[in-house]
Amino acid sequence: MVIMVTKNDEPGNEKRNKKLPIFLLAIFILIAGGTVYWWFFKRNRVSTDNAYVVADIARISSRIPGTVTRVLVDNDVPVRIGQVLVQLDPRDYQVALEQAQGVLERIAAELKATEIAISLTDAQTRAKVDGAEAVLRGAQEKKKERVHKMAELQKKRVAVQADLGKAKRDLERFQKLYKSEVVAEEQLDRTRTAFIKAKAELDAIDAELQAVQADLEGTDQEIARAAAQLRSAKSELQQVAIQRQNLAALKGQQKEAEARVAAARLKVEYCTIRAPITGYVAQKNVQVGDRILPAQPLMAIVPLQEVYVEANFKEIQLEHVRIGQPVTIHADVYPSYTYHGKVTGIRAGTGAAFSLLPPENATGNWIKVVQRVPVKIVFDEPLPPEYPLRVGFSLEVTIDTADQSGDLLLPFAPAGHTNG
Repeated sequence: MVIMVTKNDEPGNEKRNKKLPIFLLAIFILIAGGTVYWWFFKRNRVSTDNAYVVADIARISSRIPGTVTRVLVDNDVPVRIGQVLVQLDPRDYQVALEQAQGVLERIAAELKATEIAISLTDAQTRAKVDGAEAVLRGAQEKKKERVHKMAELQKKRVAVQADLGKAKRDLERFQKLYKSEVVAEEQLDRTRTAFIKAKAELDAIDAELQAVQADLEGTDQEIARAAAQLRSAKSELQQVAIQRQNLAALKGQQKEAEARVAAARLKVEYCTIRAPITGYVAQKNVQVGDRILPAQPLMAIVPLQEVYVEANFKEIQLEHVRIGQPVTIHADVYPSYTYHGKVTGIRAGTGAAFSLLPPENATGNWIKVVQRVPVKIVFDEPLPPEYPLRVGFSLEVTIDTADQSGDLLLPFAPAGHTNG
C-alpha cells in the first residue's frame, strides 16, 4: 500500500492556513473603517490647505507733496478711524489759501459795487425813459390840439372870407348907388364899416393861423427832441444790459474763486493725514523731515478685526460648493482651535487668469494644469482675543457641501444699491 502525503498535511502549511482568515479579516476591517471614516468625516466635504488670512488693507499715502513735521504712530499700534497719523508742514498751503481768499473777497466787493451801480443806473435810466415818454406824449397831444385848432380856424376863415366878399360887393354896389344919389351917405358908411370889420376879422384869423402854424412847427421840434431823448434813454438801458452781463461774468469769477478757495482749504486739510479705517499700523516708512510725494507709500493699516479667509480650491473641488455653506477652519499657529465660518463668494475667475502674466493656453506647447479658484470665507463671529489671526497666516479649511441650496453666484443688487 502506498500512502499519499500532501503539503497541507505538513505543519508549516497548517500555520499559514490559520493566518489567511486573520489577514482577510484585517483587510475587511481596514476597508470598513475607511468607509465609515469617509462616510462620517469626508463625504460632502472639500478641503484645502492652500488658504490664508486676508484683510482689506488700507495703504496710506499723501495726496499732496510736503515735508513731514510729525509722525504720531508706530508699527503694530492700533489706530481708530479719523486718528491723526502724519502731519505735514501746512505753511505753504496756508499762504495759498489766504491768497485765494483775498481774491475771492476782492471779487465779492466788485460784485457788490456792480450790483449797486446797476441798480442805481437802472432806476435813473428808467426814470429818464419814463420822463422822455411823458414829454413825447405831451408834445404829441399838444400837436393834436394845434392841428384841431388850425382846422377850426381854417373853417372860420372860409366863413369870414365869404362875409368879406359879400361886404366888398355890397360896398361897391352902395358906392355906385351913392354916386347916383340913390342911397344916403349913412347907408354907404354902414356898408363900408361892415367891409372894414370883415376884413379886420379875416386879418385877425390869418394872424392867428400864422401863430398856430408857428406853434405847430415848435411842437414838431419838441416832439423830435423828446423822441431823441427817449432814444438816448433807451440806449442807456442797453448799457445797463451790458453791465448786467458784466455782473454775470463777475459771478462766474466769484464761483471760480470760491472753487480755488475750496481747493486751497482741502490742501491745508490734506496736510493732516488721518486713518481711513480702524486697524493696526504696519510697514511704516516715514520719518520727521522726510519730503514726501503724492501716492508715496507711508504705511499700511491692517483691520485685524475684519480679516477673512481666501481659500484656493482646485476647480474640480467646486462642483458642489455653494454660497452660504458652513466652513471649519484650522490655523497652523493654533492647531488645537477650530474657527467657524461660511462661504460668501466664489471668485469670477481663476487665480492664473488675474495674474500679472496670464497663461497663453492658445500656444502649441500646452500642458493641462488644474486651476485654482479663490473662495472667500468670513468668520461667523469675531475672533477671540486669545486666538487672533494675522494677515498671511496659513490655514486649512473644510467646506461642508451637504446643503447645496445656495447660489453659485451672488445675485445682482437692485438698482441704486450696492452689494455689501
